[in-house]
Amino acid sequence: MKVCIYGAGAIGGWIGVKLAQAGCEVSVVARGATLQALQQDGLVLNHGDTRASVPVKTAEDPATLGAQDLVVIAVKAPALASVAERIAPLVGPDTMVMTAMNGVPWWFLSGGFGGANAGKRLAAVDPQGAIAAAIPERHVIGCVVHASCSLDGPGKVRLHFGNGLIVGEPSGQATPRVQALHALLAKAGFDARLSAQIQKDVWYKLWGNMTVNPISALTGCTTDLILNDELVRGFISTVMLEAREIGERIGIPIAESPEDRHAVTRKLGAFKTSMLQDVEAGRAVELDALVSSVRELGQLTGVPTPFTDVLLGLARLQARQRGLY
Repeated sequence: MKVCIYGAGAIGGWIGVKLAQAGCEVSVVARGATLQALQQDGLVLNHGDTRASVPVKTAEDPATLGAQDLVVIAVKAPALASVAERIAPLVGPDTMVMTAMNGVPWWFLSGGFGGANAGKRLAAVDPQGAIAAAIPERHVIGCVVHASCSLDGPGKVRLHFGNGLIVGEPSGQATPRVQALHALLAKAGFDARLSAQIQKDVWYKLWGNMTVNPISALTGCTTDLILNDELVRGFISTVMLEAREIGERIGIPIAESPEDRHAVTRKLGAFKTSMLQDVEAGRAVELDALVSSVRELGQLTGVPTPFTDVLLGLARLQARQRGLY
């Protein structure tokens, strides 16, 4: 199976190594120091005391790689528009495009999902519709990642904890192609699950990280310190209640309370969120996919979001000041 990783960061590199070990022909679109590192050392995955290295085909220009069976998009949301501009040579008639990204994706209201809002474009994540035009819905496979990875250097991934990938068609159908993909991921050693409604899994993960991520970016604090402050935790809970009401109105109710979700986050221990890592590294932050999109869904469903608005306003003000938004 020909697999191209578009975005050889921490998550993309982790997925790429394991698929290569499972026998896939893995290529990577990369540039600069990452391209050089991959050409010299291949993709490297460190986990505890173990180290794995796999050779991969590399290219700066996707056109040199040709059509793939599977393209894994594992970039941060702010980079997606530029990926969409260059992805065409990788996508043949039957190519699957799996989005291993955080936040609400551009295809969230596709596949007949969303009730009265089904089929609507979310301007927060695809302002002009360019992403949807470049990556048509028929190619998309949704993916939710439950793992924490970081980079030790270009092309060198460190897995901290987690091994989960949830995949599903936006339509919710168990098509032969998504069943085959699920089987491949399981063979590659992932804790893979086939979802009957991938938007529900996207939303549940978002319900936890749409608050903790931007607050960590604002404060520089790890998750344990954030949840240990009762005032901050109370603010987070109020934002989550707004999001839970939005979910109810688009067909993805969450039975848990915010405190139930906080308990899940606490079990992960003290860690830096991906957004805090981005701020510290001077990278653009995913505020639109994680927070602006929720605000827009609130407007579409008639749910007031005053606390979400405050969170977004403060986080984007800080990010703009740092040149990261």
